[in-house]
Amino acid sequence: MQTIYQFQTAQNIVAGPNSLQLLGEKLNLLGVEVTSALIITQPPMVDLGFAEKIVSQLAAKGILVDINTNILPEPTLENIEQVFEATASKNYDVLIGIGGGSVLDTTKILSVLKTNNASVEQLLGTDLVAKPGVPTILIPTTSGTGAEVTPNAIVTLPDQELKVGIVSKYLLPTLVILDPVLTLKLPKPITAATGMDAFTHSLESFISTKANPISDMFALESIRLISSSIVEAYQNGESIEAREKMLVGSMYGGMALTSAGTAAVHALAYPLGGKYKIPHGVANSMLLPHVMKFNMDAITDRLALVAEPMGISVQGLSNSQLAEKVVEKIIEWTNVLEIPQDLKNYGVKEEELPEISVSASQVTRLLNNNPKKLSLADIEAIYRQLL
Repeated sequence: MQTIYQFQTAQNIVAGPNSLQLLGEKLNLLGVEVTSALIITQPPMVDLGFAEKIVSQLAAKGILVDINTNILPEPTLENIEQVFEATASKNYDVLIGIGGGSVLDTTKILSVLKTNNASVEQLLGTDLVAKPGVPTILIPTTSGTGAEVTPNAIVTLPDQELKVGIVSKYLLPTLVILDPVLTLKLPKPITAATGMDAFTHSLESFISTKANPISDMFALESIRLISSSIVEAYQNGESIEAREKMLVGSMYGGMALTSAGTAAVHALAYPLGGKYKIPHGVANSMLLPHVMKFNMDAITDRLALVAEPMGISVQGLSNSQLAEKVVEKIIEWTNVLEIPQDLKNYGVKEEELPEISVSASQVTRLLNNNPKKLSLADIEAIYRQLL
């Protein structure tokens, strides 16, 4: 466990059913006079009326509003720069992102592009953003990436068939609104994939080499909330109680990874998304039990501590038995949530495994957090279990 550690998150968080209705009156938290705003989203958020709920509140205050819906799922460097160019002619007082992780990450990046004389490519990496961005309001509609409370943003690089992160304190938003009502209509596959993504954030943060008392607090509570609600949210999507637990659990997962970081699961997931367009949460779900099994001899005692928050009976069981039950529970969830478990379904071929293993091995920012070192052969062996 880290002996020196730190934590940072969003400046303000407003949460609860129908909390989106408070957006207008919370603008004072931004610390600037708001006369114009840009809403960054995707077409479904417009179709569902979510964007209009924001527009109406801003219009009532005389604020000019533009909407851009051109964000791709898993946005590429080119897509982000195209959206920036399309909106660069106006100086907005606030950027409002409403959607899943792709929208939230893009909003964060656009914010700093508007104040820093740099391209997206020049910002890829850690602490390369020189100045604060335009104030942002982030409103997640999945549960989820936790992107609303992290200093990270992920960019897809198609030419390299990889995903790369921008990490900067200046990506943290001024205001987050967590309204579970916005997640009630989430389709089952998105509920499953984003929910398992959130769980992976928390579990990887808990076993990370950078785990610390702050990250542990958020990770364990995230695990408890998600474990008690993920199946219910999947099977009964209209359950506001389950949806709220998932949304808060996802946020806590984001807070945990902000302090401790994710590890090998995410590192191995990035090439799967970059090359084969496998949804990030699906890739994480596929990899999670296999990476935990690989790590098992280094994390048995830590995994055992996760059993009780996951709802597993711990009485009379050794740490080794509890750790095995944690992995079994994860596998059980992936079956119940109907998450694909075969890379061949996404066009992955056995002869391509060495290439994607090399790509994964280059994600050292995350692999360095893993409790065991992975060789190229180790990475390829994990991928091979999914064929």
